[in-house]
Amino acid sequence: MHKSDLVATVADLADLPADRANDVVSAIFEEITNALSRNESVNLVGFGSFFQRHRAARTGRSPRTGETIQIPASTSVAFRPGKALKDSLND
Repeated sequence: MHKSDLVATVADLADLPADRANDVVSAIFEEITNALSRNESVNLVGFGSFFQRHRAARTGRSPRTGETIQIPASTSVAFRPGKALKDSLND
């Protein structure tokens, strides 16, 4: 499913014009992004949680040359599905 598919579904289910549904979906995504950038987790009960995951700097090996390289620390987004979502997939 792409964002445009999600917008069309929201527009249909909520009986909204497509441009208004697009604004709603975009606002939700923007607020999730803003909360994560403030290092806050986003908990959607029954669906799951989005949170930051930090990786420490480490030493790696270049697959091309085989030489040792330093991989810098990084932050990414992780998702932990809620029980209701897991149960719906396993039925």
